[in-house]
Amino acid sequence: MQRQLIVMRHAKSSWKSSTLSDHDRPLNGRGRRDAPRIAEALVARDWWPDVVISSDSTRTRETWALMAAAAHGVEAPAVFFKSSLYLAGFNEVHAEAAGWRDEWRRVLVLGHNPGWQHLTGRLSGVFEEMTTANAALLSGAGRQWRNALEGPWQLDGILRPRELE
Repeated sequence: MQRQLIVMRHAKSSWKSSTLSDHDRPLNGRGRRDAPRIAEALVARDWWPDVVISSDSTRTRETWALMAAAAHGVEAPAVFFKSSLYLAGFNEVHAEAAGWRDEWRRVLVLGHNPGWQHLTGRLSGVFEEMTTANAALLSGAGRQWRNALEGPWQLDGILRPRELE
């Protein structure tokens, strides 16, 4: 079965408050602007996810909320916020994938660096910088997600807010 995986780093977060933990940092103005732009680009390219599996941090939750609000004319996907994906990488995503439904064709994982940059590189063999709100579009195949994540995957492109019109 053909599979698509969107590996997206959260939008730009704020460092204004020194009292907040890293987990609780919200988005800043640029992050609030960029998240909807990526959602619109995913819809326009017919890459809207069937499901979103996300870190449970404040900035990933806010990134997804803004994306969902900006995605017009598409069905809202199921969304799962997982503490196991906070500052995670390949191993944590691979472990989570054991519980993913086989009928999900396109999954968006929303999280953090450096894990997401390494995840994208490990799957595709292409190591690209993943700055905030970047979304790597990967294609692969496999009967089950856990097996599919063992590769190989093709990097079909990276959506970067600064490159969108």
